[in-house]
Amino acid sequence: MKREYIQIRCSIYEKKLLKKRAARAGISLSEYIRATAFEKNIVERISSEQLEAYQMLVQYKNNFTRISNMFKKRDPKLATAVSRLAEEIRIHLKNFKK
Repeated sequence: MKREYIQIRCSIYEKKLLKKRAARAGISLSEYIRATAFEKNIVERISSEQLEAYQMLVQYKNNFTRISNMFKKRDPKLATAVSRLAEEIRIHLKNFKK
């Protein structure tokens, strides 16, 4: 149970910024301030546009992998280049999850 009350002073800009960040993370302003004070990792919720872009990148990575597999015997250089591109996209996708 949280029963204690703490007041802090900040500028109007800082207050708006804190509220906006809390909203993006999907938590209350109090929870956001407590989490930052205790150095917890705060993960912002992704927007529908960001989710759509992530899904598109996953699809591109899968398609490039398939293309690379198709060209392995015919054109090894092209297969290697496409494979590198698919790996680069996979790395970006891993960073996105952090």
